Amino acid sequence: MSSASHLRLGVNIDHVATIRNARGGLHPDPVRAAHMAQKAGADGITAHLREDRRHITDKDIQALSEGLDIPLNLEMAATQEMQAIALRHKPHAVCLVPEKREERTTEGGLDVVENAAYLANYITPLREYSRISLFVAPDTTQIKAAFDIGAAVVELHTGQYCEATDADTRAQELLRLQQAAAYAHSIGLEVHAGHGLTFDTVADVAAIPEVVELNIGHFLMGEAIFTGLENAIQTMRRFMNDARA
Repeated sequence: MSSASHLRLGVNIDHVATIRNARGGLHPDPVRAAHMAQKAGADGITAHLREDRRHITDKDIQALSEGLDIPLNLEMAATQEMQAIALRHKPHAVCLVPEKREERTTEGGLDVVENAAYLANYITPLREYSRISLFVAPDTTQIKAAFDIGAAVVELHTGQYCEATDADTRAQELLRLQQAAAYAHSIGLEVHAGHGLTFDTVADVAAIPEVVELNIGHFLMGEAIFTGLENAIQTMRRFMNDARA
C-alpha cells in the first residue's frame, strides 16, 4: 500500500441539517449542500446519523444514497438499529464512532480494545457492502485492535491536536498523529483523519504522507456563513493541496 499523492476531502454536511432542524421544514437542504460540496472539490460526503436524530435524519440518508455521484460515508454508532440502516442503504463506507446522547459532538475515539469481540461480530455483515472505518484515538493499541477485527480503515481523531492551546502540546499531539498514521499504514490499514480541523490546523495533518483522506464539517459550515460553502471548501482544498505538495 502506498501513500496517495491526492489527499481526499470528505465534507461532513451534518450541520446543514442542524440549521434546518432548528426551525423545522425543508431548508436548508443537506442534499443540496452535498451537491455544492462535490462541485467545489469534495471527494466524498460524510453524514452522521445519530441515535437521537439531532441533525441528519433517515430521510436525509435515503436522499443522499439516491442522489450522490460521489461516495457516501455513513458515520454511526455500533447499534443494531444503525446496522440495519447501513445494510439497507449500503453506503460506500461506514465509519463507526462512539456516541453519547448528552455530548455535543463526538468527544473521543472508539474503544476497540475493550469492545473487540462485539465489534468484530458487528462489522461482519457490513463488510460485504461497505468499507469499514473505525474512528480511533492516535493510539497504536487501538489501531492494532481495529486491524485485528477486520476494519479496512482507521480515522484518527485530531481533536486534541486542534484544541491544543500551546505550541509544545500541539507539537506532541502532531507527533502522536504522525506516529499513529505511520503505524496504521505499516500494518495495512488505510488512514483517514478528522475532527476540529480548520484553515489554521489542517496543513500539518494534511502533510502526513500516510493520511489519504480528511473529513471536515463543522468548521466548513461555519465558514460558509461568511464566505459561502463553495468558497470555504475550495479554500480548504487549497490548504490541503499546498501542504501535500
